[in-house]
Amino acid sequence: MAKKLMKGCEAIGEAAIQAGCRLFFGYPITPQNEIPEYMAARLPQVGGTFVQAESELAASNMIYGASAAGCRCLTSSSSPGISLMQEAISYMVGSELPAVIVNIMRAGPGLGGILPSQADYRQAVKGGGHGDYRVLVLCPSSVQEAADLVIDAFDLADRYRNPVLVLGDGLIGQMMEPVEFKPRPPVALPPKDWAANGCKGRKPNIINSLYLVPEVCEQVNHRIAARYQVWEEKETRHSGHNLDSKYDLLLVANGSVARVCQTAIDDLKASGVEVGLFRPISLYPFPIKALREAAARAKNVLVVELNMGQMRDDVDSFLQGRVPVHFYGRQGGMMAAPEEVIEQARAILAGRSN
Repeated sequence: MAKKLMKGCEAIGEAAIQAGCRLFFGYPITPQNEIPEYMAARLPQVGGTFVQAESELAASNMIYGASAAGCRCLTSSSSPGISLMQEAISYMVGSELPAVIVNIMRAGPGLGGILPSQADYRQAVKGGGHGDYRVLVLCPSSVQEAADLVIDAFDLADRYRNPVLVLGDGLIGQMMEPVEFKPRPPVALPPKDWAANGCKGRKPNIINSLYLVPEVCEQVNHRIAARYQVWEEKETRHSGHNLDSKYDLLLVANGSVARVCQTAIDDLKASGVEVGLFRPISLYPFPIKALREAAARAKNVLVVELNMGQMRDDVDSFLQGRVPVHFYGRQGGMMAAPEEVIEQARAILAGRSN
């Protein structure tokens, strides 16, 4: 299949359709509006259904119901809208339901602004709603990777009966790049014999997250949490740049910021300075072992983000004092520039930390 120039949001919509999604429920909010716009036009062409809900609350509960019936379904929003969905996401985890949720992040807190941000990192990876729960979190750094990860997200959600969050900043959603959708062989997934889709000669299935007997509720928590250990063993993802050479400084960044850092590293290398880049693709589970291996070769680590240091806190915790961890961030929709990263890197290498 030939490559096609697409916006990130459009590629995300097409990827969901390629993955077998035929139901979309959502509500408009910038900078992800092109996802529902694309789905509204495209889903009827493949026999699917698009519903613009009256709110993000409604949309998130609609995917709860559709998922309970065994359907592959998608919702998308941006930061404030995702906050409104947290109750339903907790319900879906408690009911062990698969779903794919896309957050194209904007600046905050509050209404903030419509420009790119990474300020929802902590909400995404810690479980933003009530109760003990996590969701798988995948973070693309290109339009092609956004499409690929959305397709993967549907399979992961079905495999583990758990929501999967694809977390992209506003730049990923709005930029245009060539995208290719290659035919995929069928993936072996467990049957949805738990779905509430009509008895069909069997006992009724009940989808529920209410357990009034404390011992039972505790057992359910342990059963769900056991999946997180499996994720840590099987589902961590990361990539690197310039990690094969010797380097004194390791940059850690995700999403579009990782591309900025890669440009900075190439410019530094041209002037004889070697710096490596570690990019987590799965933000939860975080590729902790791989991070430690990459950081073991460096004297300092610099985390670059579009927030006040949310991933930095995790990186510092994961490295447990093995290496000094520094931070550079931009907020409010401001994008870090390669020149700014280079300035920070040179200051650290010269012994002048911020």
